[in-house]
Amino acid sequence: MRLKSRQAAAPSRRALVAGALALGLDACGRGAPPKPKAAAQAAEPGSLSWALAGPWRTAAERQKDQALHPAETLTFFGLQPSMTVVEIWPGAGWWTRILAPYLKRGKGKLYAATFEVPNPADPAATPVVAAYRKMIADQPDLYGDLEITTFGPHSGALAPAGAADLVLFFNLDHWMAAGLAEKAFHDAYVALKPAGVLGVLQVRGEAGGLQDPLAANGAVQEAFVRQMAAEAGFTFDQSSDVNAVDPKAHRPRTLLPGRPVEPDRMTLRFLKRG
Repeated sequence: MRLKSRQAAAPSRRALVAGALALGLDACGRGAPPKPKAAAQAAEPGSLSWALAGPWRTAAERQKDQALHPAETLTFFGLQPSMTVVEIWPGAGWWTRILAPYLKRGKGKLYAATFEVPNPADPAATPVVAAYRKMIADQPDLYGDLEITTFGPHSGALAPAGAADLVLFFNLDHWMAAGLAEKAFHDAYVALKPAGVLGVLQVRGEAGGLQDPLAANGAVQEAFVRQMAAEAGFTFDQSSDVNAVDPKAHRPRTLLPGRPVEPDRMTLRFLKRG
């Protein structure tokens, strides 16, 4: 397989907020949160099932669980309630609304690295970050001491160096489009403890040929992800098929508004060497 050399891309190539919008803007803040079902009410308080079933999550958010399999995905990444976790570009907070209550209840810690704002190249980022901050501030009992940092061309640390047990990548294709992919891997490596975990969930590009360094179609070859991770100092640990489908057969995984066929997604786990 040939992997095309990476090159820096101007942030204007694609809107930096695209990942945030795709990962929760449609799902958050629309309609009143549904009442928990009987099975949800029976979930052990503080468990991941409890966080997923929480009445603070909307019906639209729960529908999206069918596509992103958050319980299986986060379990594969090794999430534990007492961990220090970094989520990069939380957008409207789809993953945050699972992670933050779970970690708060377990005495863990969540760092949310939002867009750098103000950003003249991407003014849409400012209201997204403002809405996210308001969501956190309005419900301190739910989100605990979640700490907001930033990730962008000029950002500093995602979290204190060596503090994180787990860093989550849900927007790699958008960082490639913005020329930030190598920085993302580097910043994650610095934030993680030795043997800490980097979890990657990403639409998988078809193997073979050249990888578009801008990932314009939103897909990334798995070999390309592994190469970038290795260059940053990570060791590949394991992959999971929890979010995988057969892209050639276009087998529907779930029906979502505007997306009748779910894409094939890779779920990869890397470890910080040492």
